[in-house]
Amino acid sequence: MNVIFKNATILDKESPFHNQKVDVKVENGSIATIGQNLSSENGFKVVELDNLHLSQGWFDSSVSFGEPGFEDRETIANGLNTAAKSGFTNVALQPNSFPVIDNQSQVSFVLNKSNGFATQLHPIGAFTKNSEGTDLAEMFDMKNAEAVAFGDYNKNIDNANILKIGLQYVQDFNGLVIAYCQDKTIKGNGVVHEGLVSTRLGLKGIPALAEELEVARNLFLLEYSGGKMHIPTISTAKSVELIKAAKAKGLNVTCSVAIHNLVLTDDVLSGFDSRYKVTPPLRDENHRKALIEGILDGTIDMITSDHNPIDIEFKKMEFDNAKNGTIGLESAFGALQTILPTDVIVEKLTKGKSVFGIESSAIKEGNKASFTLFTTAGNWEFTKENILSKSKNSAFLGQPMKGRAYGIYNNGQLILN
Repeated sequence: MNVIFKNATILDKESPFHNQKVDVKVENGSIATIGQNLSSENGFKVVELDNLHLSQGWFDSSVSFGEPGFEDRETIANGLNTAAKSGFTNVALQPNSFPVIDNQSQVSFVLNKSNGFATQLHPIGAFTKNSEGTDLAEMFDMKNAEAVAFGDYNKNIDNANILKIGLQYVQDFNGLVIAYCQDKTIKGNGVVHEGLVSTRLGLKGIPALAEELEVARNLFLLEYSGGKMHIPTISTAKSVELIKAAKAKGLNVTCSVAIHNLVLTDDVLSGFDSRYKVTPPLRDENHRKALIEGILDGTIDMITSDHNPIDIEFKKMEFDNAKNGTIGLESAFGALQTILPTDVIVEKLTKGKSVFGIESSAIKEGNKASFTLFTTAGNWEFTKENILSKSKNSAFLGQPMKGRAYGIYNNGQLILN
Protein backbone atom coordinates (compact mmCIF):
# COMPACT_ATOMS: atom_id res chain seq x y z
CA MET A 1 0.00 0.00 0.00
CA ASN A 2 1.28 3.46 -0.94
CA VAL A 3 0.72 6.03 1.80
CA ILE A 4 1.51 9.63 2.66
CA PHE A 5 1.62 10.34 6.40
CA LYS A 6 0.91 14.01 7.05
CA ASN A 7 2.31 16.16 9.86
CA ALA A 8 4.00 13.32 11.71
CA THR A 9 6.48 13.95 14.51
CA ILE A 10 9.43 11.60 14.07
CA LEU A 11 10.82 9.96 17.22
CA ASP A 12 13.88 8.08 15.98
CA LYS A 13 17.40 8.99 17.11
CA GLU A 14 18.80 7.22 14.03
CA SER A 15 16.79 9.44 11.71
CA PRO A 16 17.95 12.88 10.45
CA PHE A 17 14.38 14.01 11.07
CA HIS A 18 14.33 13.11 14.78
CA ASN A 19 11.94 15.38 16.73
CA GLN A 20 10.80 17.09 13.52
CA LYS A 21 7.24 17.33 12.17
CA VAL A 22 7.25 16.20 8.54
CA ASP A 23 5.31 14.34 5.86
CA VAL A 24 6.44 10.82 5.01
CA LYS A 25 5.76 9.28 1.61
CA VAL A 26 5.84 5.49 1.46
CA GLU A 27 5.89 3.78 -1.92
CA ASN A 28 6.06 0.02 -2.55
CA GLY A 29 6.94 -0.64 1.09
CA SER A 30 9.89 1.80 1.19
CA ILE A 31 10.26 5.37 2.41
CA ALA A 32 10.39 7.41 -0.82
CA THR A 33 10.39 11.00 0.48
CA ILE A 34 10.44 12.82 3.80
CA GLY A 35 9.74 16.54 3.78
CA GLN A 36 7.32 19.40 4.33
CA ASN A 37 3.94 19.78 2.65
CA LEU A 38 4.22 16.76 0.35
CA SER A 39 1.42 16.81 -2.22
CA SER A 40 -1.02 13.91 -2.39
CA GLU A 41 -0.87 11.72 -5.48
CA ASN A 42 -3.20 9.31 -7.21
CA GLY A 43 -2.89 5.83 -5.76
CA PHE A 44 -1.67 7.09 -2.38
CA LYS A 45 -3.72 6.89 0.80
CA VAL A 46 -3.36 10.04 2.91
CA VAL A 47 -3.17 9.45 6.67
CA GLU A 48 -3.82 12.46 8.88
CA LEU A 49 -4.24 11.73 12.60
CA ASP A 50 -4.29 13.99 15.65
CA ASN A 51 -0.86 14.42 17.27
CA LEU A 52 0.58 11.74 14.97
CA HIS A 53 4.00 10.39 15.94
CA LEU A 54 6.12 7.86 14.04
CA SER A 55 8.90 5.73 15.50
CA GLN A 56 10.71 2.62 14.40
CA GLY A 57 8.43 -0.39 14.78
CA TRP A 58 7.99 -1.63 18.34
CA PHE A 59 9.10 -5.11 19.40
CA ASP A 60 7.62 -7.24 22.19
CA SER A 61 10.06 -9.87 23.45
CA SER A 62 7.43 -12.07 25.13
CA VAL A 63 3.96 -12.92 23.83
CA SER A 64 1.94 -16.12 24.15
CA PHE A 65 -0.76 -16.90 21.56
CA GLY A 66 -1.76 -20.46 22.49
CA GLU A 67 -1.80 -21.91 18.98
CA PRO A 68 -1.19 -24.77 18.45
CA GLY A 69 -3.19 -26.54 21.13
CA PHE A 70 -4.76 -23.65 23.04
CA GLU A 71 -6.61 -21.83 20.26
CA ASP A 72 -9.47 -21.18 22.69
CA ARG A 73 -7.13 -18.77 24.49
CA GLU A 74 -5.77 -17.11 21.36
CA THR A 75 -4.91 -17.83 17.74
CA ILE A 76 -1.82 -16.66 15.90
CA ALA A 77 -3.99 -14.72 13.43
CA ASN A 78 -5.93 -12.77 16.05
CA GLY A 79 -2.81 -12.37 18.19
CA LEU A 80 -0.88 -10.77 15.32
CA ASN A 81 -3.80 -8.47 14.46
CA THR A 82 -4.00 -7.45 18.12
CA ALA A 83 -0.26 -6.77 18.16
CA ALA A 84 -0.49 -4.66 15.00
CA LYS A 85 -3.33 -2.50 16.34
CA SER A 86 -1.37 -2.15 19.58
CA GLY A 87 1.64 -0.73 17.74
CA PHE A 88 3.94 -3.76 17.48
CA THR A 89 5.61 -4.59 14.16
CA ASN A 90 7.51 -7.54 15.65
CA VAL A 91 6.75 -10.02 18.44
CA ALA A 92 8.69 -12.94 19.89
CA LEU A 93 6.38 -15.92 20.43
CA GLN A 94 6.88 -18.03 23.54
CA PRO A 95 7.00 -21.83 23.08
CA ASN A 96 4.28 -22.61 25.65
CA SER A 97 1.83 -24.17 23.20
CA PHE A 98 0.70 -27.80 22.92
CA PRO A 99 2.86 -29.33 21.66
CA VAL A 100 5.67 -27.17 22.98
CA ILE A 101 7.77 -25.48 20.27
CA ASP A 102 10.87 -27.59 20.84
CA ASN A 103 11.81 -28.75 17.31
CA GLN A 104 12.27 -27.50 13.78
CA SER A 105 8.83 -28.57 12.53
CA GLN A 106 7.05 -26.67 15.31
CA VAL A 107 9.04 -23.53 14.53
CA SER A 108 8.12 -23.87 10.86
CA PHE A 109 4.46 -24.44 11.73
CA VAL A 110 4.03 -21.16 13.63
CA LEU A 111 6.04 -19.24 11.03
CA ASN A 112 3.81 -20.57 8.25
CA LYS A 113 0.75 -19.57 10.26
CA SER A 114 2.12 -16.01 10.50
CA ASN A 115 2.72 -15.53 6.76
CA GLY A 116 1.07 -12.49 5.21
CA PHE A 117 0.46 -10.50 8.38
CA ALA A 118 1.68 -6.96 8.97
CA THR A 119 3.24 -7.89 12.31
CA GLN A 120 6.17 -10.28 11.99
CA LEU A 121 6.30 -13.27 14.34
CA HIS A 122 9.65 -14.53 15.65
CA PRO A 123 9.48 -17.93 17.42
CA ILE A 124 11.34 -18.64 20.64
CA GLY A 125 12.29 -22.30 20.78
CA ALA A 126 12.15 -24.24 24.03
CA PHE A 127 15.50 -24.62 25.81
CA THR A 128 14.71 -28.18 26.94
CA LYS A 129 12.57 -30.88 25.36
CA ASN A 130 8.92 -30.25 26.12
CA SER A 131 10.16 -27.50 28.48
CA GLU A 132 10.59 -30.18 31.14
CA GLY A 133 14.11 -29.13 32.15
CA THR A 134 15.66 -32.56 31.61
CA ASP A 135 17.25 -32.71 28.14
CA LEU A 136 18.36 -29.94 25.80
CA ALA A 137 16.02 -29.30 22.88
CA GLU A 138 17.16 -29.31 19.24
CA MET A 139 18.38 -25.72 19.36
CA PHE A 140 20.65 -25.75 16.32
CA ASP A 141 17.88 -27.13 14.10
CA MET A 142 15.44 -24.55 15.47
CA LYS A 143 17.96 -21.76 14.87
CA ASN A 144 18.20 -22.89 11.23
CA ALA A 145 14.39 -22.75 11.08
CA GLU A 146 14.58 -19.09 12.27
CA ALA A 147 14.01 -19.38 16.01
CA VAL A 148 15.44 -16.19 17.56
CA ALA A 149 16.16 -17.48 21.09
CA PHE A 150 15.72 -20.47 23.41
CA GLY A 151 13.94 -20.59 26.75
CA ASP A 152 11.33 -22.47 28.76
CA TYR A 153 8.56 -19.93 29.35
CA ASN A 154 8.18 -19.00 33.02
CA LYS A 155 10.10 -22.11 34.07
CA ASN A 156 13.32 -21.95 36.01
CA ILE A 157 16.16 -24.11 34.66
CA ASP A 158 16.68 -26.02 37.92
CA ASN A 159 19.56 -28.14 36.63
CA ALA A 160 22.58 -25.81 36.66
CA ASN A 161 24.62 -28.20 34.54
CA ILE A 162 22.04 -28.20 31.73
CA LEU A 163 22.10 -24.40 31.68
CA LYS A 164 25.92 -24.43 31.65
CA ILE A 165 26.08 -26.92 28.77
CA GLY A 166 23.37 -25.05 26.87
CA LEU A 167 25.24 -21.75 27.17
CA GLN A 168 28.37 -23.41 25.83
CA TYR A 169 26.53 -25.20 23.02
CA VAL A 170 24.73 -22.16 21.55
CA GLN A 171 27.99 -20.24 21.16
CA ASP A 172 28.71 -22.29 18.04
CA PHE A 173 25.82 -20.57 16.27
CA ASN A 174 25.52 -17.32 18.27
CA GLY A 175 22.35 -18.44 20.04
CA LEU A 176 20.57 -16.51 22.79
CA VAL A 177 19.51 -18.34 25.97
CA ILE A 178 16.53 -17.02 27.94
CA ALA A 179 16.81 -17.91 31.63
CA TYR A 180 13.68 -17.24 33.68
CA CYS A 181 14.58 -16.93 37.36
CA GLN A 182 12.49 -18.28 40.22
CA ASP A 183 13.65 -20.90 42.73
CA LYS A 184 10.83 -23.43 43.18
CA THR A 185 11.84 -24.45 46.67
CA ILE A 186 11.91 -20.85 47.93
CA LYS A 187 8.66 -20.04 46.12
CA GLY A 188 6.94 -23.10 47.55
CA ASN A 189 3.18 -22.62 47.43
CA GLY A 190 3.45 -18.85 47.28
CA VAL A 191 1.03 -16.97 45.03
CA VAL A 192 1.82 -13.28 45.67
CA HIS A 193 4.76 -11.14 46.78
CA GLU A 194 5.82 -11.85 50.35
CA GLY A 195 5.27 -8.68 52.34
CA LEU A 196 2.74 -6.64 54.28
CA VAL A 197 -0.05 -7.22 51.75
CA SER A 198 0.35 -11.01 51.68
CA THR A 199 0.36 -11.07 55.47
CA ARG A 200 -2.74 -8.89 55.71
CA LEU A 201 -4.65 -10.94 53.12
CA GLY A 202 -3.52 -14.32 54.41
CA LEU A 203 -2.06 -15.33 51.05
CA LYS A 204 1.16 -17.35 50.85
CA GLY A 205 4.06 -15.17 49.82
CA ILE A 206 6.85 -15.51 47.26
CA PRO A 207 10.00 -13.87 48.65
CA ALA A 208 12.06 -11.63 46.39
CA LEU A 209 14.86 -14.04 47.31
CA ALA A 210 13.28 -16.72 45.10
CA GLU A 211 14.14 -14.62 42.04
CA GLU A 212 17.39 -13.14 43.26
CA LEU A 213 19.04 -16.46 44.11
CA GLU A 214 18.50 -17.70 40.57
CA VAL A 215 19.60 -14.43 38.99
CA ALA A 216 22.87 -14.65 40.96
CA ARG A 217 23.35 -18.34 40.10
CA ASN A 218 22.64 -17.84 36.41
CA LEU A 219 25.04 -14.89 36.19
CA PHE A 220 27.76 -17.04 37.77
CA LEU A 221 27.08 -19.73 35.17
CA LEU A 222 27.21 -17.16 32.37
CA GLU A 223 30.54 -15.86 33.66
CA TYR A 224 31.92 -19.41 33.67
CA SER A 225 30.47 -20.59 30.36
CA GLY A 226 30.39 -17.49 28.21
CA GLY A 227 27.62 -17.01 25.67
CA LYS A 228 24.59 -14.73 25.60
CA MET A 229 21.88 -14.72 28.26
CA HIS A 230 18.61 -12.84 28.48
CA ILE A 231 16.88 -12.71 31.89
CA PRO A 232 13.19 -11.98 31.30
CA THR A 233 10.64 -10.12 33.43
CA ILE A 234 12.74 -9.29 36.47
CA SER A 235 10.77 -7.88 39.39
CA THR A 236 13.03 -7.01 42.34
CA ALA A 237 15.50 -4.30 43.33
CA LYS A 238 18.28 -6.80 44.01
CA SER A 239 17.86 -8.35 40.56
CA VAL A 240 18.49 -4.93 39.04
CA GLU A 241 21.64 -4.54 41.16
CA LEU A 242 22.96 -7.99 40.25
CA ILE A 243 22.47 -7.46 36.52
CA LYS A 244 23.97 -3.98 36.67
CA ALA A 245 27.09 -5.41 38.33
CA ALA A 246 27.28 -8.25 35.77
CA LYS A 247 27.15 -5.78 32.90
CA ALA A 248 29.92 -3.73 34.53
CA LYS A 249 32.05 -6.90 34.51
CA GLY A 250 31.46 -7.28 30.78
CA LEU A 251 29.06 -10.23 30.81
CA ASN A 252 26.83 -10.54 27.75
CA VAL A 253 23.55 -10.30 29.61
CA THR A 254 20.34 -8.43 28.91
CA CYS A 255 17.06 -8.28 30.79
CA SER A 256 13.47 -7.18 30.46
CA VAL A 257 10.65 -6.11 32.75
CA ALA A 258 6.92 -6.64 32.31
CA ILE A 259 4.71 -3.55 32.06
CA HIS A 260 2.44 -4.71 34.89
CA ASN A 261 5.44 -4.89 37.25
CA LEU A 262 6.34 -1.31 36.32
CA VAL A 263 2.84 0.11 36.71
CA LEU A 264 1.10 -1.94 39.42
CA THR A 265 1.99 -3.05 42.95
CA ASP A 266 0.58 -5.72 45.25
CA ASP A 267 -1.74 -3.08 46.73
CA VAL A 268 -4.24 -3.98 43.97
CA LEU A 269 -4.65 -7.47 45.46
CA SER A 270 -6.98 -6.40 48.27
CA GLY A 271 -10.03 -7.65 46.35
CA PHE A 272 -8.47 -11.08 45.66
CA ASP A 273 -8.99 -10.46 41.92
CA SER A 274 -7.13 -13.19 40.03
CA ARG A 275 -6.54 -10.87 37.05
CA TYR A 276 -3.61 -9.63 39.11
CA LYS A 277 -2.12 -13.09 39.60
CA VAL A 278 1.03 -13.07 37.48
CA THR A 279 4.53 -14.51 37.54
CA PRO A 280 6.73 -13.04 38.78
CA PRO A 281 4.22 -11.53 41.21
CA LEU A 282 3.39 -7.85 41.54
CA ARG A 283 5.85 -6.51 44.11
CA ASP A 284 5.66 -3.56 46.53
CA GLU A 285 6.37 0.10 45.78
CA ASN A 286 10.06 -0.10 46.69
CA HIS A 287 10.67 -2.80 44.10
CA ARG A 288 8.56 -0.95 41.51
CA LYS A 289 10.62 2.22 41.99
CA ALA A 290 13.86 0.25 41.64
CA LEU A 291 12.60 -1.20 38.35
CA ILE A 292 11.80 2.30 37.08
CA GLU A 293 15.31 3.40 38.05
CA GLY A 294 16.73 0.37 36.25
CA ILE A 295 14.88 1.47 33.12
CA LEU A 296 16.17 5.02 33.36
CA ASP A 297 19.81 4.14 34.02
CA GLY A 298 19.93 1.58 31.21
CA THR A 299 20.31 -1.58 33.31
CA ILE A 300 16.98 -2.91 32.03
CA ASP A 301 17.27 -3.24 28.27
CA MET A 302 13.68 -3.69 27.17
CA ILE A 303 10.06 -3.63 28.27
CA THR A 304 7.61 -6.41 27.44
CA SER A 305 3.86 -6.78 27.76
CA ASP A 306 4.44 -10.46 28.67
CA HIS A 307 1.07 -10.95 26.95
CA ASN A 308 -0.40 -14.24 28.19
CA PRO A 309 -4.06 -14.98 27.41
CA ILE A 310 -5.77 -17.33 29.88
CA ASP A 311 -9.23 -18.92 29.58
CA ILE A 312 -11.88 -17.38 31.83
CA GLU A 313 -12.47 -20.73 33.60
CA PHE A 314 -8.84 -20.74 34.72
CA LYS A 315 -9.02 -17.17 35.99
CA LYS A 316 -12.49 -17.00 37.54
CA MET A 317 -11.65 -19.21 40.52
CA GLU A 318 -10.08 -19.03 43.97
CA PHE A 319 -6.92 -16.92 43.89
CA ASP A 320 -4.69 -19.81 45.00
CA ASN A 321 -5.90 -22.03 42.13
CA ALA A 322 -6.12 -19.48 39.31
CA LYS A 323 -3.51 -19.55 36.55
CA ASN A 324 -0.84 -16.87 36.30
CA GLY A 325 -0.93 -14.41 33.43
CA THR A 326 -2.40 -11.22 31.99
CA ILE A 327 -2.88 -9.93 28.49
CA GLY A 328 -1.00 -6.70 27.86
CA LEU A 329 -0.56 -5.77 24.20
CA GLU A 330 -3.59 -3.47 23.95
CA SER A 331 -2.75 -1.50 27.10
CA ALA A 332 1.04 -1.42 26.67
CA PHE A 333 1.74 2.08 25.41
CA GLY A 334 -1.07 3.84 27.26
CA ALA A 335 0.00 2.33 30.58
CA LEU A 336 3.69 3.12 30.07
CA GLN A 337 2.93 6.75 29.24
CA THR A 338 1.59 7.22 32.77
CA ILE A 339 5.00 6.46 34.32
CA LEU A 340 7.80 7.05 31.78
CA PRO A 341 8.91 9.71 29.27
CA THR A 342 7.88 8.96 25.70
CA ASP A 343 11.46 8.83 24.36
CA VAL A 344 12.40 6.23 26.98
CA ILE A 345 9.34 4.12 26.12
CA VAL A 346 10.18 4.16 22.43
CA GLU A 347 13.79 3.21 23.16
CA LYS A 348 12.80 0.27 25.38
CA LEU A 349 10.19 -0.94 22.88
CA THR A 350 12.67 -0.94 19.97
CA LYS A 351 16.07 -1.84 21.46
CA GLY A 352 15.19 -5.49 21.94
CA LYS A 353 15.33 -6.13 18.19
CA SER A 354 19.11 -5.89 18.19
CA VAL A 355 19.33 -8.33 21.14
CA PHE A 356 17.13 -10.91 19.38
CA GLY A 357 18.83 -10.46 16.00
CA ILE A 358 15.83 -8.83 14.33
CA GLU A 359 16.34 -6.27 11.58
CA SER A 360 15.45 -2.68 12.40
CA SER A 361 14.90 0.14 9.94
CA ALA A 362 15.55 3.81 10.72
CA ILE A 363 13.12 6.39 9.34
CA LYS A 364 15.28 7.51 6.44
CA GLU A 365 14.62 7.90 2.73
CA GLY A 366 15.29 4.65 0.89
CA ASN A 367 14.84 2.41 3.93
CA LYS A 368 12.12 -0.16 4.43
CA ALA A 369 8.99 1.42 5.88
CA SER A 370 8.51 -0.27 9.23
CA PHE A 371 7.14 2.01 11.89
CA THR A 372 4.62 2.50 14.63
CA LEU A 373 1.96 5.23 14.60
CA PHE A 374 0.90 6.67 17.95
CA THR A 375 -0.25 9.73 19.84
CA THR A 376 1.15 10.94 23.15
CA ALA A 377 -1.98 12.96 23.94
CA GLY A 378 -5.25 12.09 25.62
CA ASN A 379 -6.17 10.61 28.99
CA TRP A 380 -8.57 7.68 29.13
CA GLU A 381 -9.47 4.51 31.04
CA PHE A 382 -8.84 0.98 29.82
CA THR A 383 -12.10 -1.01 29.58
CA LYS A 384 -13.31 -4.33 28.15
CA GLU A 385 -14.22 -2.51 24.93
CA ASN A 386 -10.49 -1.86 24.37
CA ILE A 387 -9.59 -5.57 24.53
CA LEU A 388 -8.91 -7.12 21.12
CA SER A 389 -7.68 -10.50 22.40
CA LYS A 390 -9.92 -13.56 22.59
CA SER A 391 -9.17 -13.84 26.30
CA LYS A 392 -10.11 -10.93 28.55
CA ASN A 393 -7.76 -11.47 31.52
CA SER A 394 -6.33 -7.96 31.67
CA ALA A 395 -4.74 -6.62 34.85
CA PHE A 396 -5.22 -3.12 33.41
CA LEU A 397 -9.02 -2.95 33.38
CA GLY A 398 -10.01 0.32 35.03
CA GLN A 399 -6.46 1.67 34.91
CA PRO A 400 -5.73 5.20 33.66
CA MET A 401 -4.03 5.47 30.26
CA LYS A 402 -2.31 8.33 28.45
CA GLY A 403 -1.92 8.41 24.68
CA ARG A 404 -2.44 5.36 22.51
CA ALA A 405 -1.10 3.41 19.55
CA TYR A 406 -2.82 4.15 16.26
CA GLY A 407 -1.34 1.10 14.57
CA ILE A 408 1.58 0.22 12.31
CA TYR A 409 2.90 0.30 8.77
CA ASN A 410 4.96 -2.82 8.06
CA ASN A 411 5.38 -5.42 5.31
CA GLY A 412 3.64 -3.03 2.90
CA GLN A 413 0.48 -3.00 5.03
CA LEU A 414 -1.19 -0.22 6.98
CA ILE A 415 -3.08 -1.44 10.07
CA LEU A 416 -4.98 1.12 12.12
CA ASN A 417 -6.80 0.59 15.41
